[in-house]
Amino acid sequence: MRFRRNAPSVNAGSMADIAFLLLIFFLVTTTISADKGILRKLPKDCPPGQICSEPLKERNVLRILINDNQEIMIEDDIVTLSEVKGLAKNFIDNNGNGTCEYCNGNQLDNSSTSPQNAVISLQHGAFTKYQLFIEVQDELTKAYYELREAYAKNIYNKSPEALSQEELKAVKDAYPFILSEAKTIRAD
Repeated sequence: MRFRRNAPSVNAGSMADIAFLLLIFFLVTTTISADKGILRKLPKDCPPGQICSEPLKERNVLRILINDNQEIMIEDDIVTLSEVKGLAKNFIDNNGNGTCEYCNGNQLDNSSTSPQNAVISLQHGAFTKYQLFIEVQDELTKAYYELREAYAKNIYNKSPEALSQEELKAVKDAYPFILSEAKTIRAD
């Protein structure tokens, strides 16, 4: 008489439990990084029937170009990164038409007429390094922040953090952040 041997079987029920527990463990312990970026308010759509694109006076546009050689050019002059903030502040706060009561500019003929009319055009080449582009953006943001901070201290005798919502809106209206960004088209 022959005895039949039963082949040993593997209990697969506990493997599914272990796989489920590992899945739960990794879902709970994994951190998902939040997206980081540059906070900018996009312009509103133009209402139908209105003309929203007025031609700009050339003096109200500060042209900044970051070329493929990682050089920063402001109005065709090569500048360093540390010069960007000062040049932007002088351009924005120029008071070219003499009507800005809170501006401290030199009233130059080749700079903006008022902070509300000042537009910064930032262009970059196809091979501009992202790090440099962000650094230039940071310098422009610092320029606006410093102008707004000085305005808040002069008008309200407060730091920007201590302003009410209405006061903060007035500060932003006094120095609106108007930035035009574009990638330069390469002609090959």
